[in-house]
Amino acid sequence: MQFDRREKSNSALLSIYKELLYPRMVEEKMLILLRQGRIGKWFSGIGQEAIAVGATLAMKDDEYILPMHRNLGVFTSRKIPLRKLMAQWQGKTTGFTRGRDRSFHFGSQEHRIIGMISHLGPQMAIADGIALADLIAGKENVTLVFTGEGATSEGDFHEAINIAAVWNLPVIFLIENNGYGLSTPVAEQFKCEKLSDKAIGYGIEGLQIDGNNVLEVLDTISRLAQTIRTNPRPVLVECLTFRMRGHEEASGTKYVPAELLEEWQLKDPLQNFEDYLLNEQLLTTESIQRIRAGIKTEIDQEVEIAFNDADPVADAEEEVADMYAAHHQKVITASRVSTKMRYLDAISDGLRTGMRKYDNLVLMGQDIAEYGGAFKITQGFSDEFGKARVRNTPICESAIVGAGLGLSINGYKAVIEMQFADFVTCGFNQIVNNLAKTHYRWGEKADVVIRMPTGAGTGAGPFHSQSNEAWFTKTPGLKIVYPAFPFDAKGLMLAALEDPNPVLYFEHKYLYRNISGQVPTGYYTVEIGKANVLKQGEQFSIITYGMGVHWALDYLAAHPELSATLIDLCSLQPWDKTTVAEAVKKNGRILILHEDTLSSGFGAEISAWIGENCFSQLDAPVMRCASLDTAIPMSKALEDQFLAKSRLHQTIQKLLAY
Repeated sequence: MQFDRREKSNSALLSIYKELLYPRMVEEKMLILLRQGRIGKWFSGIGQEAIAVGATLAMKDDEYILPMHRNLGVFTSRKIPLRKLMAQWQGKTTGFTRGRDRSFHFGSQEHRIIGMISHLGPQMAIADGIALADLIAGKENVTLVFTGEGATSEGDFHEAINIAAVWNLPVIFLIENNGYGLSTPVAEQFKCEKLSDKAIGYGIEGLQIDGNNVLEVLDTISRLAQTIRTNPRPVLVECLTFRMRGHEEASGTKYVPAELLEEWQLKDPLQNFEDYLLNEQLLTTESIQRIRAGIKTEIDQEVEIAFNDADPVADAEEEVADMYAAHHQKVITASRVSTKMRYLDAISDGLRTGMRKYDNLVLMGQDIAEYGGAFKITQGFSDEFGKARVRNTPICESAIVGAGLGLSINGYKAVIEMQFADFVTCGFNQIVNNLAKTHYRWGEKADVVIRMPTGAGTGAGPFHSQSNEAWFTKTPGLKIVYPAFPFDAKGLMLAALEDPNPVLYFEHKYLYRNISGQVPTGYYTVEIGKANVLKQGEQFSIITYGMGVHWALDYLAAHPELSATLIDLCSLQPWDKTTVAEAVKKNGRILILHEDTLSSGFGAEISAWIGENCFSQLDAPVMRCASLDTAIPMSKALEDQFLAKSRLHQTIQKLLAY
């Protein structure tokens, strides 16, 4: 292995050596602890340290790095105390996740490190969002994100690189090609000769380097970072290396040919660099022993301190509360001055008002800039706020949701438009595993609103008409709102923008141009989690939301002989249990109405809660009126039959006859 010291001083080379040696010795300690049974699992990066150390040393301290689970050198080079890391690995209260997550699945704003989740690919889109925030803010910063050769087959890899290429984001995508994805060799993972050649397809620079040569890694990343800071663009770097131990220690390496292990043992990054420094007379056998002894003493002390730290004490209230970033909403009263608006225009007015209030708010979605979005809700926005903040995106829902989280991490707010709520499936993992869990895991907010144009009634068929709110109402960490009127549409939008937690904002497409109402001018908010009682009646109560509100209003208007309480939930997570309980107490007969399918729809949760908490006040079984348990058909006759509205009369009659 050839080393080129360039202009580096003797002290700089010795410092690099110590940075390289330290994570190796920590790893060796972990293997001893594993054999002793004092720890239960370890993902070893032995043989790959040069990549993490070299790349991290190339970055400025205020630049974000997104590592993976074999990148201990990133954390040690950023000077995170070993005691803190050990506490994290052991699930101690003093760890970054306080026992809630494992390994390097955490972030640290202090150290500008954002850890991975087990799905490997999603952090690449987060890097896009972090870099986008720097780009909009005019900072000359680079974001460095690690991935493995196995994750290059994931859609998240391609989406993230494509976004970075299209937007000229200052991101270095670093692939650690270590030969195996668990036990699957690279020959069974991809056909291309070099992973760096994948850059060609995205019109960006790609290069392959020796990932075991710490100086080559350091110099390459330093050179790239320096040019990217002044000429923002993404670059793909493939670092060739090898995983000398199992995917995790229990996996072993029996599937690796012995000669391959022997070949790569000769390329050990630490041994080769140590030999180089010995040859340059910067190290001696004695100085190596002295350095190692000092590091060993430090490691032993830090590890034992961490072992003595407190284990978590289970507290259910604290666990539930920590799913969300603290936010005590102060409802802003609406102005008495109002204008009659369509539902669609109220949403648009809410977004425009939010964009004017928050200069760090970025809108992203397909066709939302000059075209104004599929439903023209953002028409004219790019003229007023500029294309930096109103961004057309490629068709890549996963990357855009991830980028929204990255924007939030780096001080921005994001609103993401799903062109249709049905398309959210392509970004599902980012929502339920990244947005929803980030605060619980390591205390970081996810200040992202996702707009969900939803619902049937337009003959759009199975892929443009679904009511999919129940996919998310069961996911802790998400908030979900669903306005039924223009007043609430604007007020809930602004409340969602205020809230530092991820909010899914459902908006019914059929209502866009079919209902109007008075909407106050200026800034006001509606309380998230508070229902509206639209009618008071004595015979029964209807609990509903979204389009169901209008079905119920129409039905009651057509049947003046009925006396019903009508509740518009407005919010589904959290939902207003107090108002529901009062309705049960008042008349004892409850009908839950929603557009979603019957089985496992959100009405089932409401019904179960009433049964558990209000059973003694019921005069009849809780009844649900929902859509058929089928996909949504296109034909108007079939769609009308599908929708809950077609069964509303018979369900009410059944409830009253009980």
